[in-house]
Amino acid sequence: MVDAVLQTVQLTKRFGGLNAVDSVDFELKQGELVAVIGPNGAGKTTFINLLAGAIPPDSGEVLYCGARISSKPVHTRVAAGITRSFQIASIFPDLKVLENVVLSAQAHAGHSFRFWKRVDDEMELQRLAADWIRRLGLQEHAHRPAWSISHGEKRLLEIAMALATNPRVLLLDEPMAGLGIEEARNMISFISTLKGDYTILLVEHDMDAVFALSDRIVVLASGAVVTSGTPDQVRADPRVRRAYLGDEEDA
Repeated sequence: MVDAVLQTVQLTKRFGGLNAVDSVDFELKQGELVAVIGPNGAGKTTFINLLAGAIPPDSGEVLYCGARISSKPVHTRVAAGITRSFQIASIFPDLKVLENVVLSAQAHAGHSFRFWKRVDDEMELQRLAADWIRRLGLQEHAHRPAWSISHGEKRLLEIAMALATNPRVLLLDEPMAGLGIEEARNMISFISTLKGDYTILLVEHDMDAVFALSDRIVVLASGAVVTSGTPDQVRADPRVRRAYLGDEEDA
């Protein structure tokens, strides 16, 4: 029986002479929320791109439920149940909010190329999309063009689009980026409702979100794992305290 849903073994990606991801061993178990943190340039986005299939590794493996997927493209991984969000909201700005989510659900259902059939005729997809919009508090904006909603609402819309693909693993790349205090609180509250139902990897700079949400935390620096453990264990690590928590004491 495979314990880890998503796993990397000595995963490595180089850009020229830079090891952006350096021999990383990582496990994400069913129902866990694991945060990956680190300073700018630590390799966090490269790591999530490798997991999502946006770029290939130079060496090492990505395994999903025990099967090697290192060479599988993004769409194959999405179909298998691995879906991601992005640092910068990736939506269709000229489509309505509801249409964005319907389109995402439609693509996952395999109907992307039924150009002769109206999207709004597919009532099951409409119901699914409307349900996610409601759960994320976007129902009042359902028929507004996506470009017209606030930045925080666009972040929520992108997560609704990801969830509409019915993922098993959700890769969240800095969902708090650019959010105000109240928007960030709302995002933390919503992500907390997903815990247990989804297996989640969270890349995030917001330490309040990281420590509030995570079951485990992995710290990257220069592409390599510096430390990992429970939030309490990572919080107590002197290197993490100096880098993130303002502790200037030497250890």
